[in-house]
Amino acid sequence: MSALTQTPAEAPGEAAGQLELEERISEQLLARGRLKEADLGRARRLLEESGGSLISLITRIGLASERDVAEASAEVLGMPLLSSKDFPEQAPPNVQLSQRFLKQMHVCPVAEADDRIDLLVADPQDPYPAQAVAMATGRPVRCLIGIRSEVDDLIERLYGAGKSAMGTIVENLSEGEGRGEDDIEHLRDLASEAPVIRLVNLVIQRAVEARASDIHIEPFENRLKVRYRIDGVLQEVESPPAGSTAAVISRVKIMAKLNIAERRLPQDGRIMLRVQGKELDLRVSTVPTSHGESVVMRILDRESVVFDFHTLGFTDEFLHKFIHVLEQPHGILLVTGPTGSGKTTTLYTALSKINTPDVKIITVEDPVEYQIEGINQIQAKPQIGLDFAHALRSIVRQDPDVIMIGEMRDLETCRIAIQSALTGHLVLSTLHTNSASGGITRLLDMGVEDYLLTSTINGILAQRLVRRLEPTHREAYPAMPEVIEEFGLRRFTQDEPVTLYRPVASPLTSTGYLGRTTIMEFLTMSDPIRRLVMKHADTGVIEAEAKVQGMRTMYEDGLVKALAGTTTIEEVLRVTQEG
Repeated sequence: MSALTQTPAEAPGEAAGQLELEERISEQLLARGRLKEADLGRARRLLEESGGSLISLITRIGLASERDVAEASAEVLGMPLLSSKDFPEQAPPNVQLSQRFLKQMHVCPVAEADDRIDLLVADPQDPYPAQAVAMATGRPVRCLIGIRSEVDDLIERLYGAGKSAMGTIVENLSEGEGRGEDDIEHLRDLASEAPVIRLVNLVIQRAVEARASDIHIEPFENRLKVRYRIDGVLQEVESPPAGSTAAVISRVKIMAKLNIAERRLPQDGRIMLRVQGKELDLRVSTVPTSHGESVVMRILDRESVVFDFHTLGFTDEFLHKFIHVLEQPHGILLVTGPTGSGKTTTLYTALSKINTPDVKIITVEDPVEYQIEGINQIQAKPQIGLDFAHALRSIVRQDPDVIMIGEMRDLETCRIAIQSALTGHLVLSTLHTNSASGGITRLLDMGVEDYLLTSTINGILAQRLVRRLEPTHREAYPAMPEVIEEFGLRRFTQDEPVTLYRPVASPLTSTGYLGRTTIMEFLTMSDPIRRLVMKHADTGVIEAEAKVQGMRTMYEDGLVKALAGTTTIEEVLRVTQEG
C-alpha cells in the first residue's frame, strides 16, 4: 500500500472519498446479509443528527458486529485482516506514540522496519490516524485491519497496564464480599450496577463474536469458570473473578426474569436481546451445585438460521428419499440423535418445505425455538398441565394436516401421535436414540405395540453434527494405505490417490473449522423391516437389513464427507461409535 502521509488540510476531497468508502462498506455488509436495509436507513438518519462516521455508528449501536464490519472493510479496501493470534508480544521499540492517541483512534503499531510501520486500525475508512502516525514517525505507514475490541485489548496490553477489557471492568466492581450472599436486596443492587451489567454483556458479546452456541458459567470453590461451546466443542475463556460470582449469576437471572432468591431449585428462563446487530434468543437454565448456581445460556440466533436441506448437510441421495417420505399424506417421520445434534432444526426445515397455504401445521414444543410464519406453534407448559399429551388431544380437534411434536417422551404421547397418524395426519417428532434402527427398538421398549409401529412409521432419520472444515485453508493430503484399508475408503471414491483433508488455522478461525454440518442415516420402512419389527428383532438385525436395502449409515456418510473435504476423519470418529 502506498504511504499515507497527507494531512487532512491537504486533502479537500477526502471527506467525500471517505463517505463513498463508507457507503461501499455498508453495501458489502448488505450483500453479505450482515446488515438489514432498514437498519442501514436508521443509521443514516441518526448520522444526520449526530454526525461522525457511518461505519462506526453501525457498530456502536449494534446493527452489525465488529467482526462483520472488519471483514467487509478488508474485502472492499483489499487490506489484510489481522487476527488476535497474530498480534505481537511486545510493542515495536522505536515507535513512540501516546497511549491516549492510540485509544482515541483505536489504532496500534504492530511492526516496524526502516522503510515502514505496520499500523493495526479498527476504522480503516478514516485516513487521519495513519496520516498522523506517518507525520509523527517520519515513516510511511501500512494499514492492517483489526477488530475494534481486539485492537483496544492490544493497546492495553502493550501500552497500558496489561489489562483486558474484562480486567478493566472488574476494577470498578463494588466490594460486595462484606455482606452475605443471603442478602437478596444487596445482591439485586450489585447485579444492577454498571460494571456487573457491562461484565455480563461482555461475556455474551464475546460468545456471539466467537459463534458460540452455548455459554457455561460455572462456580467452583476458588474461581468462576466461563466456557463457550464453539462448533460443538467447549473452550474455556477469560472469566470474571470469583468474588463477582453471586453478582454475575444474579444479573443473568434478573435478565431472564428468574427468582434470584431461589437458589435451591433449577430454574428456566429466556432472554431476548440484540447483540452485534443480531436478534438473539437466549434460553437460560440454572441448577444448584456445591459452590453456587451453574448457569447455561443456549444462544439462538433467530435471524441467521437458514432452513435449507443442503446447508444442513443433506446430499442429493438423502434428500430425494427424505422428501418422498415427507410428502406422504399420513404417517410418522422421526428424527433421532442426542441433545444438540440439530434434530429440531431439521424438523423446522422439513416444516418450511411443506408450509403452503393449503396445509395447516400445528406444533407443540418445549420450548418454541424459532417462530415460523404460517405455522401454529404451541409452547408446552407442564407446570399448568399443558404437556405434550394434553396439547396433542386438543390439536387433533383443530383440523390440522401436519402435527409436529417436540419430543416423544412417554408412552401416552406416543399413543396419541400414532392415533393421529392412523386418522390421516402426518406427524413429525424427535427421539433420543443413537441410530435410526434404535428408534424402533426404543418405541417398542416404551410399550408401543409392534403392529402400530409397522402401520404408522414411514421413516426414521438419525443425525450428528460434525465440525466443517474452513474451505479456503484446509490442507489436502494422500491417505495412507493402512487408513484406506481400515476405513474401507475405496468403497466411496475412484480417485487416485485417495485424498483426505486436515484443518489449517486461518484469519477466520484458529482451529481450522468453521461451523458444523450434519452426518446422517435414513431408514425407510419396508416390508422386510416390518417383518423384523413384528418379531421384535434387535437394533443390529434391523440395521443390517436396512443396509442390504441401500441405507448408508451415519459413519459411512461421514467418510464420504471426509473424502469430499467437508470435514475430517477425526471428526467423524469423534461423533460416531464405529471405527
